[in-house]
Amino acid sequence: MQSLISRRPHLILAVLGTYFLLHLIVRLSIPNALELDEAEQILLSQWFAFGYNSQPPFYNWVQYGVTSLFGVSLFSLSFLKCTMLFLSYVFYWLTARLTLRNSSLVVMATLGLLTVPQVVFEAQRDLTHSVATIFAGSLFLYGFFRTLKTPSAISYAIVGIATGIGIISKYNFALLPAAALVAALIDTDFRKRLFDWRLILTIVISIAIVMPHAIWFLQHLDLALDRTLHKMMTGEEATGFLSQVSTGFLRFLIAIIGIAGVSVVIFLVLFAKSLPAMWRASSRWSRVSGRILLIEIGAIALMILLAGVDNVADRWLTPLLLILPLYICMKAESAEVDTAAPLRASLAVSCVIMGVVLAVLAMRAYYGPLFGKYQRLNIPYASFAETIRKDIGGEPGLIVGYDPHLDGNMRLQMPGTPVQSYFYPDFKPKFQLDAKHPVVFVWRDDKGKTPPAWPDYYFKDVIAQNNLKQPETHVVTLPYIYGQPGDTYQFAYAVAYPEM
Repeated sequence: MQSLISRRPHLILAVLGTYFLLHLIVRLSIPNALELDEAEQILLSQWFAFGYNSQPPFYNWVQYGVTSLFGVSLFSLSFLKCTMLFLSYVFYWLTARLTLRNSSLVVMATLGLLTVPQVVFEAQRDLTHSVATIFAGSLFLYGFFRTLKTPSAISYAIVGIATGIGIISKYNFALLPAAALVAALIDTDFRKRLFDWRLILTIVISIAIVMPHAIWFLQHLDLALDRTLHKMMTGEEATGFLSQVSTGFLRFLIAIIGIAGVSVVIFLVLFAKSLPAMWRASSRWSRVSGRILLIEIGAIALMILLAGVDNVADRWLTPLLLILPLYICMKAESAEVDTAAPLRASLAVSCVIMGVVLAVLAMRAYYGPLFGKYQRLNIPYASFAETIRKDIGGEPGLIVGYDPHLDGNMRLQMPGTPVQSYFYPDFKPKFQLDAKHPVVFVWRDDKGKTPPAWPDYYFKDVIAQNNLKQPETHVVTLPYIYGQPGDTYQFAYAVAYPEM
């Protein structure tokens, strides 16, 4: 296998394609209860909008299109995620092929993404917007290095597309093109690429992609920034500049280790005999890549020092440090490392990683209940939906809730029924209300214990606006999916009919 892949490095894409097909099969084979981000996507896929909440909307837009094409289903969710992640590897492979002559290193750089926990595991478990930034990051690197090597209108356009997509996937993505711009400006050979008229294509395309959301962003500044700033700043009581800075740098260091630590350790082992030579060696590609990494790290350090940022999450760094495996392989090529043994070890490690990740994701709904630890995948939403159907003799006209996770799961279980969530007051679906299609209100305790009494604060407006009778509350107790005997989860619902 090693010699075959070394001679035909494109075969690694077939291996990765099979790997993501297995991911799709695994997700469809485990319970169709949804994780947090999955539920949000299903809920918001009812609407196309230029903005929804504090997260940029690119992934929502694509999910809206996929759901419109394939329907509301677990397949729609998983197909999009697996496709986007696979394309991320494809563009990363294309970038490696552009910048590396050694076909073995092309394969090793591509497989290096499997050593990034946020890419190989977290993205599959329950990430959506971060998946879009991984895709945009890989596409950007391809367009950027293609522009540096063989500039063309297409390469400049790719950079513009990737920049636009990245910014409307995660706002922090803007650091990547900014760092790449500065890194190219520093290099005397690459500087001329920035003074090429085709750069106008990059600017125009990226602005065109970002503009619709940018207008929404300015009109909803509080909503767009509130949660984002809260994530970046802990909100803890100020204890002085030095305390804030030390906390910020400590968390930044932990985040870097969390995202890059495994990659660095694995590559250190793979190239253990060549480390001194790799340290001294460099090429034009490794120099520009190294500058990108240093500029990104320096920019975040300045944000900690000057902007009060003290909570840098590892996911936040994912698109910024995506270049790391490629950079290490660039250094290896500069040092003319013998890649036979490292490639063999890399393939073995990658197979182990892929197997372990697939096994963990496939079994996650099964092993927790054995120890009384239930996950979101064990919550019996399907049984809850069936209870409601039996009670009302069919499908509701509208489902109303105030918990986006529950609301998204209810839409998956009742795909023909519109769902309205108090959490998204600007989004109200059209619905049919009559004696056969009542409004069903749903809620729960977030731990699955006894639900609170009728939450009038959240539901009173829907009752009044639709002239509904005051409903009676029902509490249902259902066994967990794959749960131990006697372990149950509780929901509450109320059926409201129109006044006659």
